[in-house]
Amino acid sequence: FPSYVAFTKNGERLLGEPARRQAVTNPEGTVTGFKRKMGTDYKYKIYGKEYAPQELSAALLQKIKNDCEAYLGEPVKKAVITVPAYFNDNQRTATKDAGAIAGWDVVRIINEPTSASLAYGIDKTGQEQKILVFDFGGGTLDVTVMDFGSGVFEVKSTSGDTNLGGTDMDSTIVDYVADEFKSENGIDLRNDKMAIQRLREACEKAKIELSTTVTTEINLPYITADASGPKHLTMTFSRAKLEELVTPIVERCREPAEQALGDAKIEPKDIDKIIFVGGPTRMPVVKKFVEDIIGKKVEHGVDPMECVAMGAAIQAGVLAGEVKDLLLLDVIPLSLGVETLGSVSTKLIERNTTIPTKRSQIFSTAADFQTSVTIHVLQGERPMATDNTTLGMFNLVGIPPAPRGLPQIEVTFDIDANGIMNVSAK
Repeated sequence: FPSYVAFTKNGERLLGEPARRQAVTNPEGTVTGFKRKMGTDYKYKIYGKEYAPQELSAALLQKIKNDCEAYLGEPVKKAVITVPAYFNDNQRTATKDAGAIAGWDVVRIINEPTSASLAYGIDKTGQEQKILVFDFGGGTLDVTVMDFGSGVFEVKSTSGDTNLGGTDMDSTIVDYVADEFKSENGIDLRNDKMAIQRLREACEKAKIELSTTVTTEINLPYITADASGPKHLTMTFSRAKLEELVTPIVERCREPAEQALGDAKIEPKDIDKIIFVGGPTRMPVVKKFVEDIIGKKVEHGVDPMECVAMGAAIQAGVLAGEVKDLLLLDVIPLSLGVETLGSVSTKLIERNTTIPTKRSQIFSTAADFQTSVTIHVLQGERPMATDNTTLGMFNLVGIPPAPRGLPQIEVTFDIDANGIMNVSAK
């Protein structure tokens, strides 16, 4: 079920595969990749109307809900929705909102790598295992280290990049092919929306084919035309060339992988199992990269494209009381704190803290007879407030006038099992 939403000029809405199929003929009305924009103020402008990312996500979730109900023949009201582990609070809240717009009661937001590990049902020998989940999807990367033993899945650390994925590979391949075509024909296909959409689809298809073969053809007749007549794009594309092009993108996975291992305080040799999630992990270059870092072969047996959804179903079973003897202990991916004097970011909860959790800290005023303070809530690891993500701001008023440093202001962060936070101050 591809994450495509399309609107036709006459107002019809298409979702999933039908939307993808007409992307070539309707590039202006077709949107994909909006998961990366979740939790931002970004608006998609389509035929004079504006759409927020959560509206587009909600359209897909509604389609899934309708398909599900049609298949089961009964209403389905509750959902467990998975998100990249590295999603921040804004992105998680936006995802939950999208579920609500679609008509779901979202009972849990669960991290994709954690969900995938449930699907692999790590063998029931009872012995403790250290698992590395490498989740490399179309738009995002998550690397998670977890312990499993006696029915308890405990996440030790998570790291990632919410702007790194298979679509970056596609863009690199598209640029390479477009440059080759331009040098031969003097025409830049990137200036033609319909041509570039055809090329993007062909490049994505070639990338997938090269996971199982060493050469493939990119063949696009009548891709464009000039005064001399129509032009055709025909090119032999090899796995070696693909790997040369995408190696810088794959190399960007190294830092998150090393950070996840470092935060979990373990060496690569301590990992017992590697689990792959996401389409790009089928590529030999990605497989070799991860196996070289860890020094172990990848675990197979569950489709990397399906394991996240399967794991979410298991978690739904746990929440419904149908699956027993299974406990999931997840963590927050990024530290949480507030801005203090001098634009400094003061952490209240460190990254990789197990959730749910609650933490309070006492602060005071910075000026004499101050009667209000602004609580600026931040997420991220940087020492300065401006370099982190703002989750929100609110004013605490009614502080009795007193010399600075005397009033006691208690700020409390309360994070639920979805990784979504409530902040209060008194």
